[in-house]
Amino acid sequence: MSDRSTDEVIREQVKERYAAAAREAQTGSCAPSCGAADGLIGASLYATEDAATLPTAALAASLGCGNPTLLAELTEGQIVLDLGSGGGIDVLLSARRVGPTGKAYGLDMTPEMLELARKNQREAGVKNAEFLEGTIEAVPLPDEAVDVIISNCVVNLSPDKPAVLREAFRVLRHVGRLAISDIVLSRPLPNELLSLMGLWTGCVAGALTDAAYRRILDEAGFTDVGIVPTNVYDRSALISMARGMVDVEGLGIDADVALDQLDGAVMSAFVRARKP
Repeated sequence: MSDRSTDEVIREQVKERYAAAAREAQTGSCAPSCGAADGLIGASLYATEDAATLPTAALAASLGCGNPTLLAELTEGQIVLDLGSGGGIDVLLSARRVGPTGKAYGLDMTPEMLELARKNQREAGVKNAEFLEGTIEAVPLPDEAVDVIISNCVVNLSPDKPAVLREAFRVLRHVGRLAISDIVLSRPLPNELLSLMGLWTGCVAGALTDAAYRRILDEAGFTDVGIVPTNVYDRSALISMARGMVDVEGLGIDADVALDQLDGAVMSAFVRARKP
């Protein structure tokens, strides 16, 4: 059972960070919280032809660790839900892929991101999309409402991941698919290193190990689970991400020891599963 007060603290930290990112995207003054600068996440993950169809602010607010719209293999007429939709980049791309007979929902708890996403939707001229306010632990949609669930580096931020995946299972239709990009650990890490990783990437440290992710998906009822690394962060990538973001020695942690333990442990991954 998770601690409700701790959960709320984490949610407020996440909301503050993403509200700041939304404001930066609107003004064009994107700081490291916008993601692209830290070498881990950002608009560079999208093909030029996709990026060209989107407003600049949608790209600037991209804080993902993958491109689930491409990996999900969306088809005409499907109903798609993006958990933690942010500035709307994946929703707008999904809406185009499913066409006028399909629909893409975006769910986000940050009012500033929802405002930005709706503005981006208007500018992009996308009609078959809708942005909802709420948390990914309590999706405001009925049972069996969608065919595919996507998400982009958001589930790792949740303080109650079993609730997220139970909700995903609930709103998916029979044989519906989960197709998300997320940060996953290949092995457990000490708490102090998870906190350090959180400072380096600008994220709240809460990534699951591969084994824990599989277990929670199984407990939620999913089958055909697959977790495929898309980018494993080695020592050089970690140094690049950390540069200028935090004084490691100031935290009482030996930088070389930290890098040795983190080397290869953190990865972006594509997480697939199916509702039977």
